[in-house]
Amino acid sequence: MQKYFLCRYDELTEGQSKGFSLGDAAAGTDNVFAVMKDGEVYAYKNSCPHRGINLDWQEDQFLDPDGALIQCASHGALFVIESGECIAGPCAGEALTPVPIEHTQEGLYVLLAE
Repeated sequence: MQKYFLCRYDELTEGQSKGFSLGDAAAGTDNVFAVMKDGEVYAYKNSCPHRGINLDWQEDQFLDPDGALIQCASHGALFVIESGECIAGPCAGEALTPVPIEHTQEGLYVLLAE
């Protein structure tokens, strides 16, 4: 597993989503995003299960207008923040790929398979 620093705790606030580019893009390292809901942080690979494209069109915009669900900007699929399960759209029943999070004194890290 490769460990990547995401951000300090004060850089991700309640109801906010944030995208991250990890490692060397030329090496095919994944992009991920994180969402804080009810004090918990959830992280997923930034890839819609429908087409494998990034979920965001605008930087750090991964949530629906109410901030209640993750939304794919391409076709509007909606995903539960806590589980990544798609509940509406062309990939209903599929799910986002979760990324393990590690909490440290410095902040949040994600762990990705090498």
